[in-house]
Amino acid sequence: MSRWKGLPESLDQRVRQLVVQLRRLKDHSGLSLVSLAARTPYSKSSWERYLNGKKLPPRDAVAALARVCGTDPTRLLALHEVAAQAWDADRPAPGPRGAEPAGGAAAAPETAPAAGPADAGAVDAAGAGEGGPRPAGGPRARTGPLVVLAALGLVVVAAVALLVVRPWQPDTAGRGTAGAEAGRAAGAVPAFTHRVGETFGCHLTRAPGGLSAGRSRTTTAILGSGATGWDVVEAQCLLHHHGYDPGPVDGVVGEHTQRAVKRLQAGAGLPTDGIVGPDTWKVLRR
Repeated sequence: MSRWKGLPESLDQRVRQLVVQLRRLKDHSGLSLVSLAARTPYSKSSWERYLNGKKLPPRDAVAALARVCGTDPTRLLALHEVAAQAWDADRPAPGPRGAEPAGGAAAAPETAPAAGPADAGAVDAAGAGEGGPRPAGGPRARTGPLVVLAALGLVVVAAVALLVVRPWQPDTAGRGTAGAEAGRAAGAVPAFTHRVGETFGCHLTRAPGGLSAGRSRTTTAILGSGATGWDVVEAQCLLHHHGYDPGPVDGVVGEHTQRAVKRLQAGAGLPTDGIVGPDTWKVLRR
């Protein structure tokens, strides 16, 4: 089996799930990257980028990998559709370029008469721009378009930093679940950032779609070894409810969680691969 490099920390969880499944399929088939390049329209270097999270594989590449490995591409293509939305959302839109001062570098300001005490305020106001007249005896204020854009950029960065502060704080007393529901009611998608030793409380309710811990409503997420996020917290809470101890409810699929999933799958007559998928979610939400 291949020894894969760790995926980039910044990779979206939905893209990570797709890449993990593609890696597993490739390893299970025993094909090398050279063999994949020979059997598909994509080069060895392209497969290396796809399988290391450097570039999102095209839909046709996902289908081609499933074909040469002899498996149904339906689930992989569904994962690709979700991953493509996440990938596009993560690409920064090009920002506006800073406008050059009117007149260019060659333009010379007109000579202004020396300002007296009575009209000093008027001269200051007119000379505030990059190309305005300069008061006699003093430097010209530098508040041109580039300086203004830089200041606006700092304000935007500060605002975004405030918005991405964890809206769901870990809380064994139940405040975490309340924060999750409030976030959903407001239409927000809170970010998940795991901290070592951090755990979450479980408070299950019976909803129309089945059992819920209030962390995620998914019934299709693929959670394999190393997966992280609110979907994992949801699965760990549901495992606890069904009597299968996943270890600490920390939002990370580790060995304890995988063993609990395998025991649940064995009891439900499912393949015991330790991976939470649509069939396992059905059992968890009963």
